[in-house]
Amino acid sequence: MASALRSTILRHIRVPISHSLSVNGSRLTAVRSMSSHGDDHLDKQEVVDRVLDVVKSFPKVDPSKVTPDVHFQKDLGLDSLDTVEIVMALEEEFKLEIPDKEADKIDSCPLAVEYIYNHPMAS
Repeated sequence: MASALRSTILRHIRVPISHSLSVNGSRLTAVRSMSSHGDDHLDKQEVVDRVLDVVKSFPKVDPSKVTPDVHFQKDLGLDSLDTVEIVMALEEEFKLEIPDKEADKIDSCPLAVEYIYNHPMAS
């Protein structure tokens, strides 16, 4: 039982590792976070496919207009509330929470894909 609990905890822990380096009298510090999520990170094409599926399934969207480069307002005619609803659907699909400050910037499929693909907890 203890090993199962240990295994479960270790799957969700991030351990920061830092190194200091002096170059020409300037001290540089590098921090690298190690995580067990590295093995199961999402493939970019999988993220693209799932983002497009979420957008296509949105009630006000014509699925034939959805492409990997589509802008929610300019190309699909959605308003800002619709965009918020799409971002919320993406959070649910990828089991992650996008802070409001970042969510406000996501107004197209390429931005959604980039954010989700680079998010370490997306699944």
